[in-house]
Amino acid sequence: MAKKEKQEIREKPAAGSYTAADITVLKGLEAVRRRPAMYIGDVSVRGLHHLVYEVVDNSIDEALAGYCTNIDVAVNADGSVSVEDDGRGIPTDIQEEENRSALEVVMTVLHAGGKFDKNTYKVSGGLHGVGVSVVNALSEWLEVEVYRDGKVFYQKYKKGDPVAPVKFIGKSKTGKTGTKTTFVPDGTIFKNRVFKLDTIAERLRELAFLNPSVTLRIKDLRTKSKVEEEFHFKGGLAEFVKYIDATRPALTKKVVVAKGEDKDENGRMVEVEVALQYNDQYNENVFSYVNNINTHEGGTHLVGFRTALTRTLNNFASKNSLIKDDKIQLTGDDFREGLTAVLSVKVPEPQFEGQTKTKLGNSEVKSIVESVVGPQLMDWLEQNSPDAKRIIEKCLHAAEAREAARKARDLTRRKSVFDSGGLPGKLADCSIDDPEHCELFVVEGDSAGGSAKQGRDRRFQAILPMKGKILNVEKARLHKILENEEIRAIFTAIGAGVSEEFNAEKVRYGKIILMCDADVDGSHIRTLLMTLFFRYMKEMIELGHLYIAQPPLYKVKKGKQEFYAYDDDERDEIMKRLKSEKKGKTEPEEEAAVLAAAEEGGVVREGGMVISRFKGLGEMNPEQLWATTMNPETRTILQVSIENAADADRTFSMLMGDEVEPRRAFIEKNAKYVRNLDI
Repeated sequence: MAKKEKQEIREKPAAGSYTAADITVLKGLEAVRRRPAMYIGDVSVRGLHHLVYEVVDNSIDEALAGYCTNIDVAVNADGSVSVEDDGRGIPTDIQEEENRSALEVVMTVLHAGGKFDKNTYKVSGGLHGVGVSVVNALSEWLEVEVYRDGKVFYQKYKKGDPVAPVKFIGKSKTGKTGTKTTFVPDGTIFKNRVFKLDTIAERLRELAFLNPSVTLRIKDLRTKSKVEEEFHFKGGLAEFVKYIDATRPALTKKVVVAKGEDKDENGRMVEVEVALQYNDQYNENVFSYVNNINTHEGGTHLVGFRTALTRTLNNFASKNSLIKDDKIQLTGDDFREGLTAVLSVKVPEPQFEGQTKTKLGNSEVKSIVESVVGPQLMDWLEQNSPDAKRIIEKCLHAAEAREAARKARDLTRRKSVFDSGGLPGKLADCSIDDPEHCELFVVEGDSAGGSAKQGRDRRFQAILPMKGKILNVEKARLHKILENEEIRAIFTAIGAGVSEEFNAEKVRYGKIILMCDADVDGSHIRTLLMTLFFRYMKEMIELGHLYIAQPPLYKVKKGKQEFYAYDDDERDEIMKRLKSEKKGKTEPEEEAAVLAAAEEGGVVREGGMVISRFKGLGEMNPEQLWATTMNPETRTILQVSIENAADADRTFSMLMGDEVEPRRAFIEKNAKYVRNLDI
């Protein structure tokens, strides 16, 4: 044994093969181009739109400083995007340390900008100073025009490098000030460079709610109609809450607004504003922002708000003897049922967790938020006694339902990630223990579930068939939801808990794949399942665990050849290719094709092709289901993500709630996106 170990050591590469020559130093913006995901999250459609947000955020910072009231975004005919504001304009004079124009420094140097100077921007979202330079680095080309001191300056860049020095190109006759940035994302980095107007518009709408003094506009110049939208909301956060709750019946007549400011430990002013309203639904919808950045993971400001809310409502209930039963103890969860709130704080030097800015860490902000929200909320409760009593009554009902849900939760718990006791009987689990490599297919129908169980790779793929449509969780409290056998089976199989008890470390499967039929009923079931995850296991979506399977719509058969098409375009492309091939068909073979098509419910086209449309997953045998939908090497699955939490919440409420008119309007607007299923 010793001899073998000695031999293995000799076979290792010599240490001398790793020298100083192997150390690479990336200069300038080269690091951004090598590792773009470090700066913008990814290079998918999400990262593509993040480029626009970075430029817009610079303009918003000018607005926060009090110098900008208009921001215009245009998606141009050539695919480029322009962002123009009426702020002060980026300085163009010489920056002494770099000995070149400040404009060029800002556009080409990471961590360069006015946001590190406490006097230039007292409040800013982009405190890391990498935004616009990263956009420049990841652009095929970028042009910037600066209107300042009655003059117009211009500079162009290619892949982050200036083409020529900053130059004066004329005088501004109107005294115009501001900055206009136009860029085209680099095609070698972004495979998809098509901007979605709705995606950009959602972010601009959000910024308009958070900054009532600013007007934001967006234009799409790629079409003849030249779509244009304008966002300006004088009501600010109060209007934001009404927008989110537009499809939910309000429990209170007015939106409660509390705002104020206080100094932090260094004497800098922290601004706080919150708007809240109760509805007759059962979910909590609280969205928190720091300097216009959506803090998805909350932080000290959100803790301060929740503490103030719980303490104030508890004190009001006790003071007015609204809790008759001494056995009932109201908790924070009870006070947040049916609550919709938007919390926005402006912090001079926020401490975020990383560039993603998803959680605020400044400890002093908690007490500042409490001191602003608590007294003003109490004043509102005392001045609006009927509404206040309705809120407390709802909280008492929530407490009763919470106790019932606690008992039902016990039925969904696994003792550990690998515990098999109490698992749903129809779950066909996988043999591998590592969650990172395990997949759970939630399959519509027992028939498709049977095919999936036979066709799967038993090592890492688990199958959970769903019978029919699950309960619409948008219209039920948790204890009723947990009484539903199908939903309870999903919670139990995943094994990570429910709602506020959800623990991502206990997730049994790294991928949860929803596999439903490609018809109306299948779409409805998929929406019901996505609503369940969004409301009670949202972290599964945020962590990238939830996927949607993409089974083929068509099978195209010619002789012994079989091809699968996932949409109409792919079907037509296959047919076109097969038509170009030599026919070589005899009459008996043509007749056999017709008979086979009739048996399969397909349609024979020119050239002896048989086109069959799958009406459901159950029509595919195990081998077909594996080859088209389950095999990791050949399948296509869509990852579910949340681009804008507030808009996602509003959409789910509108689609799954009780209000009919908003849902009808949504369907009429989006009907053009429905697939043409004619074969």
